[in-house]
Amino acid sequence: MYKSLIKLCKIAGRSILAVIILLFAVLLFQYLFAPYYIFPEVTTFKGEKFYNPYKEMNSENWKKGNFQVQSRVWFGITNGWKNSNELIDSTYSFLDYDIICTSDYMKINKYKKNSTAYIPVYEHGYGIKKNHQVCIGAKKVTWRDYSFTQSIHHKQHIINLLRDKNELVIIAHPKLRHGYSPDDFKYLTNYDGIEVLNNYRKSIEHWDAALSSGHFATIIGNDDAHDITNPDEVGQFCTYINTNSLAKDSVIDALQQGNAFAIDIYRPIGESFERKKEKLKEIALLQKFDIRNDTLFVEIDKLAKEFIFIGQDGKPEKSVKKTKKAFYKIQPEDTYIRTEIKFKNRNTIYLNPVFRYSDGNPIISRKAEIDVHRTLIFRIIALASIIFVIINFVFIFRKIKRKREK
Repeated sequence: MYKSLIKLCKIAGRSILAVIILLFAVLLFQYLFAPYYIFPEVTTFKGEKFYNPYKEMNSENWKKGNFQVQSRVWFGITNGWKNSNELIDSTYSFLDYDIICTSDYMKINKYKKNSTAYIPVYEHGYGIKKNHQVCIGAKKVTWRDYSFTQSIHHKQHIINLLRDKNELVIIAHPKLRHGYSPDDFKYLTNYDGIEVLNNYRKSIEHWDAALSSGHFATIIGNDDAHDITNPDEVGQFCTYINTNSLAKDSVIDALQQGNAFAIDIYRPIGESFERKKEKLKEIALLQKFDIRNDTLFVEIDKLAKEFIFIGQDGKPEKSVKKTKKAFYKIQPEDTYIRTEIKFKNRNTIYLNPVFRYSDGNPIISRKAEIDVHRTLIFRIIALASIIFVIINFVFIFRKIKRKREK
């Protein structure tokens, strides 16, 4: 009996050791073979032309959308175990959402996949720092990630891997757990937008850091609800997309062009779903957004408490109170101008920015390139380190075995 117990303990110990070694090997692979990047020089938007994200806007075509909510997947291990696909769909339909996308962790949700309005979406990332991305128009799940801390090189690597398998890559809740710093957005490239509004954090300074560094990043707002039965998690943040069709290509094109806006719909704690529905008629919609010569004109369909025009480094440049429309004369030193519109009911609309450009396609961003030499040197050192560890491990194991045999 005693010998059997010792044998069982040895087997268990070896199994645990094997799992530890396997996990260690996976972590080594994740980090030691990561590429290094050369990032574009930090600059600002420049040029005599102005990009208007709402140039093709039709004020009758606003569609309400949410791209972040989790359902029950992975046997309920991930947060979202209370949420069935049917409950998510019925709840958001009750609140008059036109576009309802479920962003399960590391899994593309196929609910209503045969519908013409179906858009494949998932939330990528399993690191402890919540360095996540919302993948819209997803073709396949990317399993690569960095489990612990991530340098800017790791973050860029994941973005690039996602780029090939998704039509839009949106940086999710960057402020949450400080997964991304505002400084990161001075350098990161090859993504489409930032989830500035999220139930867990607002990341406005991260958005302004990107725009102030010459990176066009569109805004998205999502509930990111993990408990659809909790009214405090539903119906506060959403994105209005200007599209005449709910088909995937039309919605994605509008998001990519910036023909959309995000809204923070004020809600007191414990507000009922019925009250949320009643408040829908209070939501203002964008009616006009024009640039004439060097002047920006903005008009909405309800009286606003205040229009705020915000420029380089998130600095407020002009405020206009108690009106449905306002204008701002773009100054020579202005690189971009975005507009926040606040209301008496405490709702806030965040519009995508007007920015300067010269020629070419203004929404194609500069890209970070792999630093081939630095990456090669690091990988050689990493490989040599692994070989050194293996040799020493074998040597120690054999030494212990010889001592036992004596």
